[in-house]
Amino acid sequence: MNAQGRIESDARRDARPASAVSTGVGLAGLLGLACWTAAGRAWGMEGPLAALCGVVACGVPMILWSLLVDKVHRNPSTGIDWDSAPRPLVESADTSLVKLVGLWGIWGLIASLYCIARWYWDGNYLFAMRVLAVGSVPMLLLSVPYIFWLDRRLKEPRDGAWHFGRLLIGRGAGIDRELLHDFLRSWAVKGFFLAFMISIVPGNWADVIRAPAWEIASDPLALSRWLIAGMFMIDVTFATVGYTLTMKPLDAHIRSANPYASGWAAALICYPPFILMNAGGPLDYQQGTSDYVHWLSGSPLALTLVAFILVALAAVYAWATVAFGLRFSNLTHRGILTHGPYAWTKHPAYVSKNLFWWLATLPFLATTGNPVDMIRNTVVLGIVSGIYYWRAVTEERHLMADPAYRDYAAWMERHGPMPRLLRALGDWARRAPAAAE
Repeated sequence: MNAQGRIESDARRDARPASAVSTGVGLAGLLGLACWTAAGRAWGMEGPLAALCGVVACGVPMILWSLLVDKVHRNPSTGIDWDSAPRPLVESADTSLVKLVGLWGIWGLIASLYCIARWYWDGNYLFAMRVLAVGSVPMLLLSVPYIFWLDRRLKEPRDGAWHFGRLLIGRGAGIDRELLHDFLRSWAVKGFFLAFMISIVPGNWADVIRAPAWEIASDPLALSRWLIAGMFMIDVTFATVGYTLTMKPLDAHIRSANPYASGWAAALICYPPFILMNAGGPLDYQQGTSDYVHWLSGSPLALTLVAFILVALAAVYAWATVAFGLRFSNLTHRGILTHGPYAWTKHPAYVSKNLFWWLATLPFLATTGNPVDMIRNTVVLGIVSGIYYWRAVTEERHLMADPAYRDYAAWMERHGPMPRLLRALGDWARRAPAAAE
């Protein structure tokens, strides 16, 4: 092999690992959501039901793309055997019935927790509870043919739902505790985050639909705010689709849920009712502050520049969610992403979100003029950023169990723009004192 051939061979061996999700699936969902958003603005459909239709408009194109173009149902990771004849129903029926007991049992447990936790019956959560209550009937009915159909084709149908079902019917002997615990953790993730996502879908949708066209077109600041609202709406809509469609035929099932208590603690303190960053909370970094508009109002050029930097950061944040396609969810492993913004850094959403907060808030400035407020807000926002670093570390600890993630992390360390930038900054910081001497 000549030198050129060796170089090409080495480049192929060191290519970025393949992503578990294609770019096309996210673009299909984005196109569907964009079309429905345009219709919503054209006809003034700003209500919560129109917002839910936006979730459908986003999810259906992604399902179709996944099945018809990417053919994800054929992926080995689904655990479905498409090549052999399905098991006779008489052989799989007992397994399916036990699994239905486990599935209905976990749904009943989640519903009970919704009833006990009273914050689910106040504010935005009321809408989520109504949606889930109405949806529970078709879920129960459709789960029967779905489970019976799926179990005839799964290579190993006795999963966590089956083990939980055996526990509920009093056949606890021989239960695989690892599968059982992962099943419970997975549904805890879905139950907690799906209710939250549904609760904030209408508000994000309304922010995008209500903004007057004349104002958006005539005021760059209003345009930037509308674009940012649109990015957050995209993020919330895609996330809601992701939490809803955890299904094996779509290869969007949860492979594993984070088993580490530190990972759960780091994530949950960023969401209600456990959130620490809300106004008046222990990590409220906005005491005596105002936003960038207040501080830059005397300089229209600087104000516009910062506004559109914030738009760009919000776009990266939304892009990071779009890249998941059908698979977004916290605290879970549903396939390793290496494309889109994940080709730049392992945690594009956390990086962009925290940069957004720092630039939008400017915590080192205070309307009170009190240096105590300036120092406190800066330190507290630094702690908030530290929490997101903690989340990233605990997520990586979970994902490192997958060789695909280890390959991706190693590639990112060698070639990722963000790690290379951080290394360059570190080298510069080490050389600077020596140069000064």
